[in-house]
Amino acid sequence: MEPVMSRNDGEVMEGGDRTVGPWEGVDEAALVRAVRAQAGRPVAGVDDMASYLADQVSDASHREVIGPLLDGQGAGGVVVRRGAVLASWGDPARAEMAYSATKSVLSLVAGVAFDDGRLRPDEPVSASVDLPEFRTSRWRRAITWRHLLDQTSQWEGELWSKPTWVDAQSTREGTESAGGPPGAGWAYNDVRVNLTALALTVLFGRPLPDVLRERVMTPIGASDGWSWHGYDNSVVEIDGAAVPVVSGGAHWGGGLWISALDLARLGRLCLRGGRWGGRQVVSRRWIEELWTPCRVKPEYGLSWWLNDDGAVWPHAPRTGRCARGNGGNHLLWVDPARDLVIASRWGAQVERLLVDVSGAVAPN
Repeated sequence: MEPVMSRNDGEVMEGGDRTVGPWEGVDEAALVRAVRAQAGRPVAGVDDMASYLADQVSDASHREVIGPLLDGQGAGGVVVRRGAVLASWGDPARAEMAYSATKSVLSLVAGVAFDDGRLRPDEPVSASVDLPEFRTSRWRRAITWRHLLDQTSQWEGELWSKPTWVDAQSTREGTESAGGPPGAGWAYNDVRVNLTALALTVLFGRPLPDVLRERVMTPIGASDGWSWHGYDNSVVEIDGAAVPVVSGGAHWGGGLWISALDLARLGRLCLRGGRWGGRQVVSRRWIEELWTPCRVKPEYGLSWWLNDDGAVWPHAPRTGRCARGNGGNHLLWVDPARDLVIASRWGAQVERLLVDVSGAVAPN
């Protein structure tokens, strides 16, 4: 059975400190079967992203899209072991909307601020950022960077014409108490994630895509085909200049547009504790913070999903962490126990992919 699925297979992204080859302990035939099966499970309707998004969003109001959209082009992805591409499907070099996987990349940008000494996770945001969103009430002033990144801020308000209460995900998945203190409840809320992006933009004093490119993407050898978008009205004034603010997902358009290969590079960076080659791109301490369970939502870290108890993907390995968007139709899976990274876009039944690929790759 032919293992090579595309011209990217065999590419070495980052070799790390490996002393054994990437195919050691891999059932090649089982891996190929898993990849081919996923290639045959495309998500329907993504070639018309405006219609697809309208069907996906269940908000009762404020549904209008205010950011750009990118039509999808079918299932694609890549499997990386010990820094080398073992298999891929579709076009892994093609950029696609990452949906809420964007949130996990936003948390990496926060790590740059942490490493620079600009951000302390448990310090109030109001101590380092002067925005009315964090100073007009007792609870707002108490919101910390950790609260923003692990989605426990319980912030209420409106940003970029979207109020927090309109996001149906909050009531569907949340445990928060209306009007409660930050840290007491959890809710998956895109307005609050966009507030995080605004706060980080003001903290850096420049657009977050510039920070991501300079401090992360260029050092890990990413392509120049990715982009990060906000909304038509998401602009903040900094020192008299209008600075665009990106969104943390695609709920109302925008967000990160990135290829499976570049997404896998980010996964590899996290798997290696923030190290790429001989350079520490993001501190190991910050990667540990990303994967520290939230007190009130233990399967969630700092904008990363943790499968420690099988709450995210019950049949997948408990050693996995992931960035996911659109219910897993976009997925970056990182499993340090197998030195394994999987990036999948517009593929349905992704848990089957995780189970089958993990079954084909022996733990280290």
